[in-house]
Amino acid sequence: MHVVIAGGHGQIALRLTETLAAGGHSVTGLIRDPDQAEDLTAIGGRPIVLDLEQADAEHLAGLLASETYGGVDAVVFAAGAGPGSGAARKDSVDRAASVLLADAAERAGVRRFLQISSMGAGQEADPDRDEVWAAYIDAKTAAEEDLRARELDWVILRPGQLTDDPPTGSVLLGAPPVGRGAVTRSDVAAVLAELLCTPAVAKVVLELRGGDTPVADAVGALASGG
Repeated sequence: MHVVIAGGHGQIALRLTETLAAGGHSVTGLIRDPDQAEDLTAIGGRPIVLDLEQADAEHLAGLLASETYGGVDAVVFAAGAGPGSGAARKDSVDRAASVLLADAAERAGVRRFLQISSMGAGQEADPDRDEVWAAYIDAKTAAEEDLRARELDWVILRPGQLTDDPPTGSVLLGAPPVGRGAVTRSDVAAVLAELLCTPAVAKVVLELRGGDTPVADAVGALASGG
């Protein structure tokens, strides 16, 4: 399987790249900064320098469809404006870049699309948070709405509060709501890897936090309708 990850140098994306590459899959990471390329190659990924805020869907679709890259089976949207960015970049990255990737995937005939969203998307933003947080939730909500309207085999994953703790290998994964809670970035990457290898799970919105069910069992239950 060949997977393209937008936001390829993000913390979850790097963990996902390493997991997939170790499993024998090909991984291409879209990155904005060429200085990040070495980090991807060191863990088995292949970097492509592409600024999603400047690219157009036709060019990106050409990359996804190019025989040079060996064909693409799935894309993962893991990009984000990141901490310290303002409301405008929440829209241009967390919403618009996801829409761009979905447009490109449709044009290139890549049906499998996994989107990392956020717990709280699809609801009114917490009034106790600031306007940048509200812009972030609005952007994630709009990106979800765009993806759900498409004829792609999409999965929207909303993780809870992200931590850098060691992986637990066990989660609570299901349709909203699963309740608020933290989850390690490594466990998020493990769930994404399992979802990529489980095409029967499609056109669903999932929430994720730490729990007691092994990752493979949690995804397997979704595939079997359990």
